[in-house]
Amino acid sequence: MKVNKIMSTSVVSVEMDDTLDVVKEIFDNVHFHHLLVVGDGKLQGVISDRDMFKALSPNLNTPAETTRDTATLNKRVHQIMTREVVTLEENARAYDAVTLFNRHRISCLPVVDKAFRPVGVISWRDIFKLIETNRERLSNR
Repeated sequence: MKVNKIMSTSVVSVEMDDTLDVVKEIFDNVHFHHLLVVGDGKLQGVISDRDMFKALSPNLNTPAETTRDTATLNKRVHQIMTREVVTLEENARAYDAVTLFNRHRISCLPVVDKAFRPVGVISWRDIFKLIETNRERLSNR
C-alpha cells in the first residue's frame, strides 16, 4: 500500500521564527505530536511535543514560576527543531515507512512532493492502523 493512502493530510505547520508559545498553544489544543516547520512553502524541519517540553521550563504554570521561566516561551522554533528530517515521497510504500521508522528511531515521517513541499505526515500509529485493518480483513475471510 502507498503512503498517500494512509498518511494524515491535515498538515499543521509553523514557521521558523514562531515562538514556543505558539507551538505550545497548538499542542495544547490538538491530538498529535509533531508539527512541520515550513519556510517558503518547503519543509525546513520538524518539532515534536517532546522537543518543546525539553525546551520549556518545568516551572511554567507552577507557584515556582519566575520571569526567566516564562521567557522560555519566547524561544523560536528554529532553535529547537530537528533540521535533518527523514522524509518520504507520496508514492513510497508503507513498508518503506516501517524501514525508516526502525532505521532512524523516529515516530513521524513528513511526506513531501517533488518540490519538497509537505503534503502529509505518517506516524507509526498510521502503520499500526494499517496492520489492524489488514488483520481484520484477513480474519473475516
